Amino acid sequence: MSNEKSKHIEREEEPKKAENASHIVMAESVRAEQVPTIPIESLETINSLQPEVSVQSVESTSSVRTPEPLVAQPEEYHRALKDWIQIWRDGIRPYYLPLSLMPVIVGSILAWAGTVNVHAPSGHFHLSHFIGVIIAAICLHIGANLINDYYDYLRGADTGNVLGPGGLIQQGLIKPTRVLMLGLIAMGLGTFLGMLLSISGGPIVLLFGLLLVLGTYFFSASRFALSTIMLGELACFIIFGPLLTIGAYMIQTGGKFTSLAFVYSVPLGLLAAATVVVNNLRDFEDDENARKRTLVSALGIGWSRALYVLFVVAAYLLISLAGVPHGTPHLILITFWTVPALVVPVSSVLRSTSPAALHVAMRKTIRVETGFAILLSVGLIVTAFIPVLQQIMAKILHL
Repeated sequence: MSNEKSKHIEREEEPKKAENASHIVMAESVRAEQVPTIPIESLETINSLQPEVSVQSVESTSSVRTPEPLVAQPEEYHRALKDWIQIWRDGIRPYYLPLSLMPVIVGSILAWAGTVNVHAPSGHFHLSHFIGVIIAAICLHIGANLINDYYDYLRGADTGNVLGPGGLIQQGLIKPTRVLMLGLIAMGLGTFLGMLLSISGGPIVLLFGLLLVLGTYFFSASRFALSTIMLGELACFIIFGPLLTIGAYMIQTGGKFTSLAFVYSVPLGLLAAATVVVNNLRDFEDDENARKRTLVSALGIGWSRALYVLFVVAAYLLISLAGVPHGTPHLILITFWTVPALVVPVSSVLRSTSPAALHVAMRKTIRVETGFAILLSVGLIVTAFIPVLQQIMAKILHL
């Protein structure tokens, strides 16, 4: 009896299982959009896009040829002569050249002003000597800038500083050896011209020229460069102050010396040293990373700012001492017209640590020195002509 009952129960469950199974696989219970399908046409298209791979032996290949680039280089990437001129112009940094030119101008004007008198109103001025000194100073300065680029590259300095030196090497524009070679050529040309000019200036001028060449070269060259042993400011003070000013004066006068040449050279040297201070303030972080030991890195930001102000104030204080006392050329005090132009660089140095702001301050300082030297020269010229004009007026009134 129990067997029949169990069989009856199994017969009742079998239709239910069959019904459930048939319900699961029924097509009408599944929506068409739920079934992913790929058209046969697409499969054929994909199959046709498969690249054909062929394997060939390279044993018999006689030469290897570089394939043509997939993307042609645009025409503007091929530098023209104008582009190369601009590149080299940035590399030699012409905005630094007034540091060399202004002392030469002041020394030459001072020498000429001393020869102006009633009997020789036009004075005596050796134009060829003046042009020769200008060219020699420019060549030495350009050579020093290029050599500085090369040795900064070796030290790893200014690699990421877009506001620093010309960066001919750092930016991958020119080969390092070519920059060094052209720097040495420029410095050699300046040395040769200086030696020729020293003949008219005497042995002291020759000594000054030798010190000038050594100072410009070793400012950045060798392991113990002056700029890396905290002597950069001192070197620039001597080079762009007494050496160039007194040397230009003595070349014009045939070897004669006057203390006035030294007096007027000191303010120029101080302003040049101030320019170096703000330059090193701008490059402070890069110099620290390259382990370039400058006076700014030794003193710190605060004391270096004070040193910059001290150099600037001392330059104007000395010129006032040279022009205020009785019997001195008072007209040289027109150099104080450049004081308002100091507001921007001084405030930038005292308040900012931004390399861009300090770069502007450095250029403004160079402009101040340029204006200072030009006005000083004008004051010397007018002072020299005043006695001549007085004599001329006296003769006219006497008639």
